[in-house]
Amino acid sequence: MAQGTAPPPPVNVYVATPRPGTLRRAGAGAWHAFSGLWFLIRHPDLWPLAALPALLAAIGILGGLMLGAYSMRFLETAVLPAPGRLPAVLGFLLLLALWVGTLGSGMMLGLGLALLLAAPVLERLSRRVEEKVRVNVPGGRGWKWEIAQSVKGALYFLAAVPVVLLVSLVPLVGSIIGMSWGAHALSVQQTDAPLTRRGLDFRGRLRWHRRFLAESMGFGIAGLVLLIVPCANFLLGPALVVGGTLMVLELEEDLVAPDRG
Repeated sequence: MAQGTAPPPPVNVYVATPRPGTLRRAGAGAWHAFSGLWFLIRHPDLWPLAALPALLAAIGILGGLMLGAYSMRFLETAVLPAPGRLPAVLGFLLLLALWVGTLGSGMMLGLGLALLLAAPVLERLSRRVEEKVRVNVPGGRGWKWEIAQSVKGALYFLAAVPVVLLVSLVPLVGSIIGMSWGAHALSVQQTDAPLTRRGLDFRGRLRWHRRFLAESMGFGIAGLVLLIVPCANFLLGPALVVGGTLMVLELEEDLVAPDRG
């Protein structure tokens, strides 16, 4: 090798391509929540796999909504001050925050339980989507390990429910903080399948979401918006798993091999 000539890069070295601004990345992440639904519509052969998660999500969301509404009478008495002890405006804001937090948490709880029960089917659905897009699918560490990791993600999402409820009681900013935390937990849960196939354990998946924070939060917030849309929320489980898989595949292309020519 001539003196002063830089050695060629190692074969397995990858470099990150420049990424757009934060808002564009968040918008791209949000779009994947809707693209997952559109992908499902365009591929009828995936419908049998999506049927059970969709049914469980419908039952869970409706049940959670009813549980939240039923719990309001108890929570109003236990959490809110007695009538007349606060200014009317502050009392209304607290009541509104309690309603939003309770109903939202109930729906998240129902969805989380549905996702936990449907974890094996959703993992299979994600794999089928990746086979359609990439053909060659990473082997991972075995289906048992992948299912266990999916269960961890569902439990992480369920653990976020009481946090969302408590934080939502703070007037004005509480709902924003609660929604942000719920969006993060939802995004983590719905990308479990493709990330575990790449050998990432729970901590590794959290690091992935920190790296792609804008895309992850955009995806999760869009998922929470779909949660309150009638009819569309019943397809939320399979649609977000599909969208999360597509998002992981797209972001994986952020790492490209350098030109060896």
